[in-house]
Amino acid sequence: MAGHSKFKNIMYRKGAQDKKRSALFSKLSREITVAAKMGLPDPDANARLRSAIIAARAQSMPKDNIQRSIDKASASDGENYEEIRYEGFGPGGVAIIVEALTDNRNRTATNVRTIFSKNGGNLGAGGSVSHGFSRLGLVEYPASAGDADKVFEAAIEAGAEDVESDEDGHRIWTSIESLHEVARALEGLLGEGEGAKLAWRPSTEVEVHGDDAASLMKLIDALEEDDDVQTIWGNYDVPDEELEKLA
Repeated sequence: MAGHSKFKNIMYRKGAQDKKRSALFSKLSREITVAAKMGLPDPDANARLRSAIIAARAQSMPKDNIQRSIDKASASDGENYEEIRYEGFGPGGVAIIVEALTDNRNRTATNVRTIFSKNGGNLGAGGSVSHGFSRLGLVEYPASAGDADKVFEAAIEAGAEDVESDEDGHRIWTSIESLHEVARALEGLLGEGEGAKLAWRPSTEVEVHGDDAASLMKLIDALEEDDDVQTIWGNYDVPDEELEKLA
């Protein structure tokens, strides 16, 4: 189990989401509705719903918004969302996985393909990049949960497989099967986290500089802004000095 790694490499900067609070609430709301529809509307009996609610709370989503999203799941006229994964390549040859929830597959596919092509990337076929990632469970905690040693020890006790810690926070990796069991154990040790979900972890990383880094961040930003896109994963490492130039 590794105790330290760069936190920002796999998902894009959280600061980008902070600028898009209303769009983020819409994505969180959609995930809550889908989770409630797929199981019971009770977070204690529906692990995915519980994870979605925790993620919403971590972003300060109001309780009324959360409840409305749950209620939508039982509404007869509610939208039906489909989970879709897109895979492609970004500037600098980085591999990118995009996860979406959509009520119109054609619209989403067209939008995602256009975003890739306009920003120096190429959308590939299913499986074109996911072979370079591992499908795992991920539990996230803010840096305030404790120092790296404290979180590392809690993760071992909870049955996790790996930990990454830095100044931005902690990422605790588990097998898919033990995700929610580990997440509940961690709550008893560290308190409520920022969310527990299935994730894509790259086996290798690609360092990106200069124009490629600028184009890559534009691609990620554009994907973030699409209403149907829920999560973006990649194998890129953009050095801090490059991010500072783009800030």
